Amino acid sequence: MPLTLAWNRYGKCRVRLVKVRRTTGADDLVDLTIDVGLEGEFDSVYTRGDNKTCLPTDTMKNTVYAFARQDAVADIETFSIRLADHFAAKPGVTRALVRASQAPWNRITVGGRPHPHAFVHRGGEAWTTTVTRDREGLALSCGLTDLVVLKTRDSAFEGYPRDEFTTLPETRDRILATSITAVWTYRKGTSDFSARQRIRAALVETFATHESESVQHTLYAMAKAALSVAEEIVDVTLTLPNRHHLLVDLTPFGLDNPNEIFVATDQPYGLIEATVRRTLG
Repeated sequence: MPLTLAWNRYGKCRVRLVKVRRTTGADDLVDLTIDVGLEGEFDSVYTRGDNKTCLPTDTMKNTVYAFARQDAVADIETFSIRLADHFAAKPGVTRALVRASQAPWNRITVGGRPHPHAFVHRGGEAWTTTVTRDREGLALSCGLTDLVVLKTRDSAFEGYPRDEFTTLPETRDRILATSITAVWTYRKGTSDFSARQRIRAALVETFATHESESVQHTLYAMAKAALSVAEEIVDVTLTLPNRHHLLVDLTPFGLDNPNEIFVATDQPYGLIEATVRRTLG
C-alpha cells in the first residue's frame, strides 16, 4: 500500500526552568515552561528508523538549561528567539518552534517595602510567547493568559433577538467576569519587547472603566486600547470566556435579591473571540 508521511514534528515539551538572577541588593526570579519543536528532513527517522538527523529531545532540554546559564533571560521573547535560532541551524531542520510561558512572581511587601528575596505568585496568570524560525524568517507572537478580572457594575446586555427558546432576561446591571487570553503580533524587525506591561495595563484598565453593552463591546474597546499604547504591535487577538454569575432566586424563602446574591458557574460558558488589526494605508 503506497503511503506518504504528510507532516511531522518532534521535540521536548514542558521544560521547567527557574532562574534566579542574584545581585547584591535583591534577587530576581524567572519561572518558565518551554516547548521546543523541530520540523525538517526527518522522514527516514519515521519510515526507516534511521536516526542520523534526529537530535535527541533530551539534548533540547539540556540546551534550554545551558542557554539559561549563559543568558540573563531578561525577557522570554529574546530568550525564545535565541533558542529558535540555535535549533533552526541544526542539520536537517527547516523550522524550529519555541513556545514559552512565564509565571509572574511579585515581591512580598514587608513593612511597606518590597522584600529583596521573597516572592508571591500572581495566581494563574501566565505570560506567553511563540517563536517560529524557518527559511522565510522569524515569526513572533506574544501574549498573556488566565488573567482573571471581574466588575460588579457598568455591564449590560439587552436588545438581542429573541425566539421561542430564549429565557435570558435583559439587564442593565450585571456582573461581568472573564479570564483574559491575549495574543499580539510584533512588527517585523522589532527588538524591544517591553510592551507587555503597557498592554496588560491597558487591557485591565479598559475592562474596569468601559461601560459595557456586551462582552463583544468590551473586547473591542480593550483591543483598541492595547493597540493605542503599543505602536510596535500590528494586531491583538482576545479570547474572553464569559464567567457567568447568575442571580439567585430567593423568593421561595420570602427574601428579595436586589442584585446582591449570585451563583458563579463555570459550565457551560459563552466564549467571545476576535482579532483587531491596524489598517495599514
